Amino acid sequence: GGGHGGGGPQQPPVKTATATGTGGAAATVDVLATDAAIQTLKQGGNAVDAAVAAAGVLGVTEPFSAGIGGGGFMVIRTPRGQVTTIDGRETAGAAMKPDSFWENGAALAFNDARYSGLSAGVPGTVAKWDLALKRYGSKPLRKLLEPGIRVASKGFTVDQTFYDQTVPNVDYFDDIPSTAAIYLDPDGTPRDVGSTLKNPDLAKTYEYIGRYGADAFYRGPLAKAIANAAQTPPTAPTANHDWRKGLITEQDIAKYRAIERKPTKVDYKGLEVWGMGPPSSGGSTVGEALNILEGYQPLGADRTQALHRFLEASRYSFADRGKYLGDPAFVTVPLDCLLSQQFADARRALITDRAVNAAVPGGDCGPAGVTPALSDGPSTTHLTIADDKGYVVSYTFTVESTGGNAIVVPGTGMLLNNELTDFDYTSLTAPNRSEGGKRPRSSMAPTIITKHGKPFLAVGSPGGSMIITTVLQTLLERLELGKDLPGAIAAPRVSQRNGATSIAEPGFTEAAALTAQYGHAFGTPQAEIGATTGIEFFDRGKLLAAAEPVRRGGGSAMVVKNQR
Repeated sequence: GGGHGGGGPQQPPVKTATATGTGGAAATVDVLATDAAIQTLKQGGNAVDAAVAAAGVLGVTEPFSAGIGGGGFMVIRTPRGQVTTIDGRETAGAAMKPDSFWENGAALAFNDARYSGLSAGVPGTVAKWDLALKRYGSKPLRKLLEPGIRVASKGFTVDQTFYDQTVPNVDYFDDIPSTAAIYLDPDGTPRDVGSTLKNPDLAKTYEYIGRYGADAFYRGPLAKAIANAAQTPPTAPTANHDWRKGLITEQDIAKYRAIERKPTKVDYKGLEVWGMGPPSSGGSTVGEALNILEGYQPLGADRTQALHRFLEASRYSFADRGKYLGDPAFVTVPLDCLLSQQFADARRALITDRAVNAAVPGGDCGPAGVTPALSDGPSTTHLTIADDKGYVVSYTFTVESTGGNAIVVPGTGMLLNNELTDFDYTSLTAPNRSEGGKRPRSSMAPTIITKHGKPFLAVGSPGGSMIITTVLQTLLERLELGKDLPGAIAAPRVSQRNGATSIAEPGFTEAAALTAQYGHAFGTPQAEIGATTGIEFFDRGKLLAAAEPVRRGGGSAMVVKNQR
């Protein structure tokens, strides 16, 4: 073995999708990451520390979904009962304009925009970890990066999910030697299932950040390497695609700041639901839909009617998301209106016992830009962590599409994001159009629910713009439709995002009844929607952590002290 001592990859702990116990809990998509969180809690760290430790591991084992080349959003509940959020969303370079993704009078095709230096925003993850730890953590970043360094040095075992995520990227990965060296075998095929994947360059990068602090990511050799890789993609002479030059500079990187923001909040039948505000649309869209649905007592006479109302409430909430949501530094987002009960009542009045099966216009919360197209790549990851001190962390982060923009910054082991394709780059007027220094709109919806101020439930999911409907459906399955948390996470999913059709997973058996009774139309099924993790809180410090049993190969849930 290379790096730190010999030996093959770490023998992972046993992976299970649910765990019940006390002392703290963690749920992520990956067993090594969950274990890193639990070990951090056992060593006296709090949930914020544990979230960073787990995220560092996920940057190694889930590099196509998360990592220091990307960004994300963290919702934190403190022991004093305050809820706050940290925005680590990527920013566009100062030179970005509404038509930067245009050539010859038209917007680029998605893959041309994505697999380029243009799509890379300034990564926010390291700044977000730093801010979260400085304000709420108890351990130094250096210490919390150790589990990630270990996994990057010793390697981890490639599974089927990892292989499957590599396959669609092969034709682009092989254009970039620094990417191919890590993620492809010498013959240009994906790394084999069962083989050990190491990333010694990423271990070195983590060590460097640990030694010199988060600032060392945003100034100096690392920042220079990131800017160079984006401005002049490091392509092979044999590259069979045109890799457009990007716009982020060392100055843009040095200017980056993570921002602590107020959470969104709605009350739902005696529960306080806390979420992520703009530039994410997660908190406002989930919140608005809950406000609409709260008016139904009960939610439905049966499961079919409840699902019908969920789909139509999603439709109207997505219309309002499209009309109003963007970076609050660039557009006025009328959050108070969007999350008011009065606005929800007006939207609910439009829902009948027939599905609309068409895009509906946004409601009236004042003037706004035009309705933008759907964006957000499907590949993101979510982790949920709680400790015995009263901290709860719901944290969603991403490099955008599966595999980001496919450029590993040479010498760093870090895969860059393609976050800027989350702008409505085909529009020159939308609230979420591309502009210099701006954060693209997101759908990430890390959520914490309290009951009389005490933690009750924390959930979140990856899945692009389907994150919102996944989180909403998980909440409704648990709160309204009689399922426990593991059952709510396992339930087959359906998503309506203000389109002519809803998209369901193949296992969603209610589609026929929804079509027959309420006239819903369904598009081509999608194999998997979302990949949720969550924690539920019970009396006397008892916790239930839950991850996916099947989606994305199944996730991993653990507690500090198991309860039989």
